[in-house]
Amino acid sequence: MSKTDDFQETFKQLKAIFKPFAAKLQVVHDTDTKYYLDTHRVMKNKHPLFFGAVRIGKGYVSFHLMPVYASAELQQTISPELKKRMQGKSCFNFKTPDEKLFKELSKLTKAGFNIFHDPEFLQKIFSR
Repeated sequence: MSKTDDFQETFKQLKAIFKPFAAKLQVVHDTDTKYYLDTHRVMKNKHPLFFGAVRIGKGYVSFHLMPVYASAELQQTISPELKKRMQGKSCFNFKTPDEKLFKELSKLTKAGFNIFHDPEFLQKIFSR
């Protein structure tokens, strides 16, 4: 299997993690290399709150999940194996599919979705 094939399959599987939530979010980009979701919550800067994205880059496929950045509690639930894939505060990089870590990302995404739809949490982050 070539790098391109691995990246396409990795992208497909990571995009599938977001699919259960897409109907309740705003799909901003949906291409063969980029899938980008915003919440319907508009911030002070008049832009929607970013939820997450999957993007094929030159060296890896990146999975961005903004609730991880916004929630210290969520960050503490990330396994050491998944933390090794982190770049920055809310991005995870993969070159090939990883069933175990993708299952963990699914649970993390669901928890993040719930957090980003919790009125108390949103009030707390928007009042900073």
